[in-house]
Amino acid sequence: MSHAGKKRKLDKNRQDRLYFDSYSDVTIHEEMIADHVRTNTYRTAIHRNSESIRGKVVLDVGAGTGVLSIFCAQAGALKVYAVEACSIAEQAEQIVKHNNLEDRIEVIRGTVETVDLPEKVDVIVSEWMGYALLHESMLNSVLYARDKWLKPDGIILPNKAELYIAPMCDPVAEDRLHFWYTVKDKYGVDMSCMYDFARKCVMNSDITVNTVTVEDVLSHPARFAEIDLHTVTVEELRSVKGQFSCESFGSAAVNAFCVFFTVTFPCPDKLQPIVLSTSPFKPETHWKQAVLYLGGAVEVVQDTPVTGEVSMYPSEGSARHICIHVDYTIGEEKRQAKTFSIPDWSAEAQP
Repeated sequence: MSHAGKKRKLDKNRQDRLYFDSYSDVTIHEEMIADHVRTNTYRTAIHRNSESIRGKVVLDVGAGTGVLSIFCAQAGALKVYAVEACSIAEQAEQIVKHNNLEDRIEVIRGTVETVDLPEKVDVIVSEWMGYALLHESMLNSVLYARDKWLKPDGIILPNKAELYIAPMCDPVAEDRLHFWYTVKDKYGVDMSCMYDFARKCVMNSDITVNTVTVEDVLSHPARFAEIDLHTVTVEELRSVKGQFSCESFGSAAVNAFCVFFTVTFPCPDKLQPIVLSTSPFKPETHWKQAVLYLGGAVEVVQDTPVTGEVSMYPSEGSARHICIHVDYTIGEEKRQAKTFSIPDWSAEAQP
């Protein structure tokens, strides 16, 4: 990805159009619904909260195909307003009719910021999370809906989110870098001088969305931020940050950090709350994990301290795109800092 020229900042209307257009194809909805951890956790949480939903009015923010709205109707909701901004709303209407629920679920085409509901709601449900929780997420829209439409004693599903970080070793990245030292034995040409160039390319500043295996995680994850959906403000989301501290499991080379999230649903029957986790220690989800590559590998031994601070904030080029800045210290190494972002190909494509 070229950084030679400054990216053009996309105006908000174009950002939103690009975002909503991406949800007009069947592929992304297939991926989300096929994510059993995601879909079944929402279904379980909604039915577990049936006492709070039965006979009540529900707002589904970013309803997509309407599956969460249908779960709410199955849990006894009197009325569900399924608000969806992209053209998949047409398919949601068909699905609602196909399930004979058009008398209780009303699909409304538009953004939650522009639609007009005829009444306040008792429950807001939304699957708003993006990669690394906040990338391209709809959380701002959920907060808008909360402030405008939710009754004072209403509930939000889910109602809490937490962010975690852990040092890791990605062996694939190490193998790619080591490759340049093997060329001479294979072909008689010494290309070891390519190492530094390859390191800059492989260990770049992109947020890489990938599946991290348990074996590659080098410490217990550390929580660095918590978001309460009942109280958090849009202003506070402009900088979500916190400190972290952990200790390495054993001897290894730390070459990246792994960032993931959980969201928690209230549990009125006083049992354990229901948690949807994207941890590498839990079953895989379509969110996978966010991998942040360091400038180079740092060797650690058992109980080497890894400390620092993480800051997450919207990109200057596109408010829907997240940047992650990490200040960190590994063992006796001097403090380092690096800023990461997910490549914004839509901005690069602009003339």
